Amino acid sequence: MMYPLITFNDNTEITHSEILKDGTVEVYVETPDKHDGFHHLKCYIPGYKIAEVNGYTDSEVAKYMKEIRKMAHLIIRFARGGGFENAPII
Repeated sequence: MMYPLITFNDNTEITHSEILKDGTVEVYVETPDKHDGFHHLKCYIPGYKIAEVNGYTDSEVAKYMKEIRKMAHLIIRFARGGGFENAPII
């Protein structure tokens, strides 16, 4: 299951999975595009391994990875608790 995390002003959404069996969390970034449908990026934290990129430039990938790195501690906390809406506030 994927849980919503944040939506930016350009409608880019970042979602994340629960903690996976290997201890990682899948993070998925998706931006609507009127020509291609959607651009997307998939990575796994805490290792920040990029698994898939479609439609984003290198600078866009760097920008989104920077955002993911800034929020990684929250993403992991929320992934443990069943998403933002179910995670305990500490």
